[in-house]
Amino acid sequence: MRYFVVTGHRAASTPDFKLDDICGGAGRLDVLVRCVTSAFFLSHEIRKDTEVYLILQGGDDAPKTVRFSGESIRYLNPDERSTSSLVRNALMKDVPEEGEIRSSPGVYISRMSFENVLEYLSDKGNFVYLKEDGTDIRGFEFPENPVFILGDDRDLTEEEESATLSYSPSKICLGPRSMLASQCIVIAQNEMDRSE
Repeated sequence: MRYFVVTGHRAASTPDFKLDDICGGAGRLDVLVRCVTSAFFLSHEIRKDTEVYLILQGGDDAPKTVRFSGESIRYLNPDERSTSSLVRNALMKDVPEEGEIRSSPGVYISRMSFENVLEYLSDKGNFVYLKEDGTDIRGFEFPENPVFILGDDRDLTEEEESATLSYSPSKICLGPRSMLASQCIVIAQNEMDRSE
């Protein structure tokens, strides 16, 4: 399995935003939903071996985490509006204090924080921190069940980076220039495909 953890520092944790304003009113949710599209979509199929964790840290009811599972996802389309709608529908659910609930096939919501997600995934895979000063991806041997950690349009906070580094992740660089989070996911997926 391939896991992608994307932290949305301002992303709305309540459903009271307009689908026409996911960039502003939803706290740059547009960045996160592009990550979902980049992680799952191929030309004529959806990757079944991928999970994406969107950590929503904006608003009064934060944090919340929306998990997308390629094994069971339905109703996912390659446009930002429909993916944002899946996130908003998840946020409309009565989220329990512990555990997660399904909002639609392949989409789940919980109250996990960034640290909770890392702890949960530490038993499932090997952490890979996408960092500009890391090892070049072209010479990197991907671990089994990689867990990629990346920020939205902002870097991880000091606390988030400290939590990430506590798991002794591999640090990799995707190229000589800084890229969008969604582009990083496409490149990582492609490099893993090529290495297989």
